[in-house]
Amino acid sequence: MFLHFLKKLDWVLMVSVFLLVAIGLLSIFSTTFYHEKNYFYKQAAFIVVGFFLMILFAALDYRYFRNHPTLLLALYFVSVILLAAVLFLGKGVRGSTSWFNFGLINFEPVELAKLVMILILAQYFSLRHIELYRLIHIIISGIYTFVVAGLVFFQPDLGSAAVLIFLWLGVMLVAGIKFRQLVILFLIGIIIFSIAWMVILKPYQKQRITSFINPYLDPKGSGYHRIQSMIAIGSGKLLGRGLGQGSQSQLDFLPEQHTDFIFASIAEEMGFVGVVLIFIFYFIFFFRIVKTALIASNNFGRLFCIGAAIVFIFQVFVNIGMNLGLLPITGISLPFISYGGSNLLISFVMLGIVQSINVREK
Repeated sequence: MFLHFLKKLDWVLMVSVFLLVAIGLLSIFSTTFYHEKNYFYKQAAFIVVGFFLMILFAALDYRYFRNHPTLLLALYFVSVILLAAVLFLGKGVRGSTSWFNFGLINFEPVELAKLVMILILAQYFSLRHIELYRLIHIIISGIYTFVVAGLVFFQPDLGSAAVLIFLWLGVMLVAGIKFRQLVILFLIGIIIFSIAWMVILKPYQKQRITSFINPYLDPKGSGYHRIQSMIAIGSGKLLGRGLGQGSQSQLDFLPEQHTDFIFASIAEEMGFVGVVLIFIFYFIFFFRIVKTALIASNNFGRLFCIGAAIVFIFQVFVNIGMNLGLLPITGISLPFISYGGSNLLISFVMLGIVQSINVREK
């Protein structure tokens, strides 16, 4: 029976993910092993645990989440409590208080919140997609989203807050929101951002947003990360400098070379070929998730797959965009490639639920 279950898994999706994981692990080994071996070993351990989590959630019937809204509400309130608690009890890193420190490992509650919000929005709109024209459903789902996004914003983690808002908008768009309503929400968003810019955002956050326009206005300050990232990417050329040979990565000119700027590290050491492989594997990964959404026999399964795809695509787009200097630096991880346990484990759980949908529809 277990073999029959394994046959039903989407192995093309699995292979694309593990190729991405392998590239990330190889880069982490290259850029950190001779400085801090724990990063490599921890990431390898996270990958093993993540694989078992994926199999576990693939074996569970995803419809359990759809049929038990009380469970989803409980998970939602747990996420809210954790996000509120991290503001007071969390560990501050680079001006952001986003982590709980448990000694050997850190836990980032916003990653759990992303998964919970996908489940909440999929369950909510799967029951009400026909009535989405009613303003009350947009308001209620917006309250769910903005309570979480607001707590994340005050950490401050602008990138993850943006992920949650785009998730809400994307799921509503697929569920059937009217174009007029979408335009109104967009205008409201501009007003809120303008107020936040004048009242809430701190000077260093404004510098991060504006420095991507011209990083050379402050090359040793807010523009430093972007300049070093572009140098690393440009120096990789076709085949790269070779593992362990990237001057920007190995000599620490490139900051956070195993997390936020791992894409630049890969481009420097593996070259254009390595970058193309990443894009190919991500394309296969997204295509298979969307394919699972199309074969789903109910709206919950379809909307969950779309929600997961939105979260993954947005994170890939923003991370690579900031590495290329096309977007502001936000601290968004590159899914399945960047070092980090919270993001990696929750990503595997999302993948497990997608696989659960795929298994049961087959």
